[in-house]
Amino acid sequence: MAGIVVVFDFDKTIIDLDSDNWVVDELGATNLFNQLLPTMPWNSVMDKMMKELHAQGKTIADIEEVLKRAPIIPRVVPAIKAAHALGCELRVVSDANIFYIETILKHLGIMDCFSEINSNPGYVDEEGKLRIQPYHDFHTSSHGCSLCPPNMCKGLIIERIQASLAMEGKKRMIYLGDGAGDFCPSLKLKKEDFVMPRKDFPVWKLINENRELVRAEIHGWKDGEEYEHILLQIIKTLTMEENQLLSVDCKFQTIPIEALPKVVPVPY
Repeated sequence: MAGIVVVFDFDKTIIDLDSDNWVVDELGATNLFNQLLPTMPWNSVMDKMMKELHAQGKTIADIEEVLKRAPIIPRVVPAIKAAHALGCELRVVSDANIFYIETILKHLGIMDCFSEINSNPGYVDEEGKLRIQPYHDFHTSSHGCSLCPPNMCKGLIIERIQASLAMEGKKRMIYLGDGAGDFCPSLKLKKEDFVMPRKDFPVWKLINENRELVRAEIHGWKDGEEYEHILLQIIKTLTMEENQLLSVDCKFQTIPIEALPKVVPVPY
């Protein structure tokens, strides 16, 4: 289905926890993290934590092993594979970081299902330590959105994606998320789009309190089974609608006059 783009958050939408907290806790650095958190922005804390863990002898391999143990929401991987197999374009928009996301998606065998990952830069520097930077460099300029954290406005990312899709002729978007940061992009969706908030999580509360602001069709999910069923049902319904439209277009396709057979007059 070339006209459908599915956009996934990552933490608590593909994996079943917050990846930053998972790495910090599993590597035994929770106390230091809690001490630093009140003193600087989240991204800066995580970058500082990676430096401290490196100084303690933790390696990139150690971080990768922790990430590979991260619990996944049941049925999400089959749902992603099925959506990809049905021809949807899949993208990630996440406030985690590129290194974490790519490590986990590769481990799950679904990295190739995604055409684009939008997240905070995460890379290994020349000293072999992981560096984590903000998506929007809030040190030099603000993204100007009061709904989102200073390092990332997902709404701006969705607007950029929408602009590129319009040029490609793609029309429908499905957005899945759980956190407060997923509310802003939900407001950017159009009436022909769909938003799938995780029930009883921050974005679910915000959407329910501001339903008049959300133009997209809302489908909440509580677990992986419901997630898979709803996502694939939306995709199949949209596919049927597009096939019907294509059928109607074919029936009423105009024929150029030069292609019509010439009528030869019959002599009397």
